[in-house]
Amino acid sequence: MSARTIDQHREAVAALLAPLFHNRAAEVLPLSSARLTGDPDSYRDRSLAIAVDSPVALPPFDNSQMDGYAVRAGDLAAASELTPTTLTVADRIAAGDPAGQLAPGTAAPIMTGAPIPAGADAVVPIEQADPPRFQPQDPDGMSPEVQSVSFRAAVPVGGFVRPTGSDVHPGDKLLDAGTRLGPAQYGVLAGTGLTSVSVLRRVRVLLIATGHEIREPGENLAAGQIYDSNSVILGQALRDAGCTVTARPCRSDDAADLLALLAEAPEVDLVVTVGGVSAGAREVVRDALGPLGVTFQHVAMQPGGPQGLGAIAVPINTVPINAVPSTTVPITTVPVITFPGNPVSALISFEVFLRPVLRRLAGLARPDRELRSAPLAAPVESPAGKHQLRRGILRPDGALELVGGASSHLLHAYATATVLVHLPVGVGSVAAGEPVDYWSIDD
Repeated sequence: MSARTIDQHREAVAALLAPLFHNRAAEVLPLSSARLTGDPDSYRDRSLAIAVDSPVALPPFDNSQMDGYAVRAGDLAAASELTPTTLTVADRIAAGDPAGQLAPGTAAPIMTGAPIPAGADAVVPIEQADPPRFQPQDPDGMSPEVQSVSFRAAVPVGGFVRPTGSDVHPGDKLLDAGTRLGPAQYGVLAGTGLTSVSVLRRVRVLLIATGHEIREPGENLAAGQIYDSNSVILGQALRDAGCTVTARPCRSDDAADLLALLAEAPEVDLVVTVGGVSAGAREVVRDALGPLGVTFQHVAMQPGGPQGLGAIAVPINTVPINAVPSTTVPITTVPVITFPGNPVSALISFEVFLRPVLRRLAGLARPDRELRSAPLAAPVESPAGKHQLRRGILRPDGALELVGGASSHLLHAYATATVLVHLPVGVGSVAAGEPVDYWSIDD
């Protein structure tokens, strides 16, 4: 069988995961500063499940845009530099105070955000008053003696007043379904008094790194064993793409053990496996999932050639409380994406095939890496029959410098890289100074 191109496999992955875009499950998040600060990860990169209409007006009452004096505009109609108008100072109104009533011929000191008293229809900024400062008052807001303030200009009706509903009217649509929620969006929802919001549930991923040789960091390694970095690499990559991840490593090369792990796993939307997909003996993912409908093929890329995908039937292990015992186990169909086991191969496979789809599902910005171009700092050779992706850095002089070699085990080189350089099929060599395409991966 001839190798697939990268584009062909990308299309196959997108088609397999297309159903995840439909009939997305929702969940409810409480809206409170305590929950937002106490459990920030639950609120990060979330999207609205349904449109939200405002239950109230914003602002909910006429309020002052400035520190100044609330006045009746008619009282200042004749005010000028030569003939200022003097008004009696009324009780002070702070933000959070009741509005009260403004009598004709008076001016009420008012703070930004405080309600406009009945009868008032304008605010004069404090710096335009004479004197241009608030006069002393008792703690209860009452003046110890009758005070006055003068104004040297007329004011328009509505001047420096924020009218009720000038931002939002009751029943106005606050946010559309699918809106990504950030500080401003959470803020406007909370500002209307809403106590909860319905958001799209994150894509739930079961991540299975495989290999008889892998062990948890901190364990003592026997001969031939290595620490499991793939669970960390892909786990973080999936979370960065907006997923909820359950990592269940399979430290066995026996198909029965992998199948048992799947049977005991929680309900998920997607299974991602790492390792066990090559053409050798005891390839656990190929042995276990091939008979269930997952297909394996070679993609003309380096690293990351061995790939697999398909859909498998798995039991649903979520049983409602007080459910009647039954011998019938409900079954669901779950898409599976399989990556090769070398760490660089796995991460580059994720970048090329899975990251764009998952970021679209999560409603995240820039789901696709932007393809840019820059000259190579040094010549490079590449297998002409494969699309090679090399790790590199973009130097201050604008040239691309490759780091590490082409081998798929060089994870440290990847960790120091800021770009992935593309050397497409048909390119056998590139001279120094020639432009090549790259993705920036440091954002």
